[in-house]
Amino acid sequence: MTEPTITVYGAYWCPDCRRSKQFLGEHQIPYNWIDIEQDADAEQFVIQTNDGKRIIPTIVFGDGSHLTEPSNADLAKKLGLKTTASRHHYDLVIVGGGPAGLTTALYTAREGIDTLVIERAALGGQAAATEKLDNMPGFPESIQGIDFANRLRQQAEKFGVELLQAQDVTGIHSHDNYHCVTTGDGSEYSGRALLIATGSRYRRLNVPGESDYIGAGVHFCATCDGPFYKGKEIAVVGGGNSATEESLLLTKFADKVTILVRGGEFTASKIIQEKVLSEPKIEVRWHTEVAEFGGADSKLNQLTLRNSQTNREEALAVDGAFIFIGLTPNTGFLAGSAVQQNPWGFLVTGHDLVHDGPLAPFGGREPSALETSVPGIFAAGDVRAGSTKQVASAAGEGATAALLIREYLKTV
Repeated sequence: MTEPTITVYGAYWCPDCRRSKQFLGEHQIPYNWIDIEQDADAEQFVIQTNDGKRIIPTIVFGDGSHLTEPSNADLAKKLGLKTTASRHHYDLVIVGGGPAGLTTALYTAREGIDTLVIERAALGGQAAATEKLDNMPGFPESIQGIDFANRLRQQAEKFGVELLQAQDVTGIHSHDNYHCVTTGDGSEYSGRALLIATGSRYRRLNVPGESDYIGAGVHFCATCDGPFYKGKEIAVVGGGNSATEESLLLTKFADKVTILVRGGEFTASKIIQEKVLSEPKIEVRWHTEVAEFGGADSKLNQLTLRNSQTNREEALAVDGAFIFIGLTPNTGFLAGSAVQQNPWGFLVTGHDLVHDGPLAPFGGREPSALETSVPGIFAAGDVRAGSTKQVASAAGEGATAALLIREYLKTV
């Protein structure tokens, strides 16, 4: 295990502290966490470091330097992450650096297509935050999620893909044969083709108290936050593959994991169900919903549970809760664009667009299988309606998208 050289001084209630910890977690960068409200010496250190002001987070690095209340861009710069591209126009711009986006990039770059990848967080997407992948073809002994992500990155770089990290895309627009993206720092990049591979994020319960304790007991990433619960008792909400797989990971840290399932059975694969039901550290409670998150001193300490059959409520004491109840696509930056979405926000592609007849922008042709409602803009991976939300299929869609984009670029 890598010895942390970064120390984050903050408090559980501090939203900027949570954001900085999340950023470091997404990039798998080890750090020490010190709550200054529990450590008087640390509080005095923060005050002295900031000229008598009690400002958090204060982040101290191995070289002795520090950042106070840094933005993600500030952290990225300090950590040596590339946040500005070398040029402003490419053959292909890819928004999203997960398995779909990086696979497309290595395929296109290998064929001499000038490719830029823009990623708001860590390259590798959700796969990078998964403890291990044991259903990836070619890895019979499984592979760590972060290792898989690093291999994808190295392979893309080998073929000359330009990678831009820690940069949000805030909007897109098209004119003539150009597709343009605007980033959070005000930059604009254009391409003759655009691939949207922004993936999805974990859905929230949206019940009282949930937002109050995010990062202070409520979490959505077991890899990022599980180590903080060594020897403690936690709850996992959900009954699918993510909830069950992450519960197994969490048993490596917590003394007890209680899985709260809304229905009367898991929807996870049979092999994962068997592992969960045979794990002594895991208790499963069926027909159970979270009605409220509660706590004290800005930290979660209990859940109010409701039985969905009897409507009876009871309290469950916990040190933390992890929510895995499904996905919401990362498509907010497409607001106002002509890219068609389904009622849940996932991007509609290919033949699903033409049930009501040919689309005018396509000049009589049908959009290709992964092409959106805008000619030259493609979608792949979890963000696409109809995708299977699996790493292997995301990579497969990425390869397919690359071949379709290659053919499209011959026409513009």
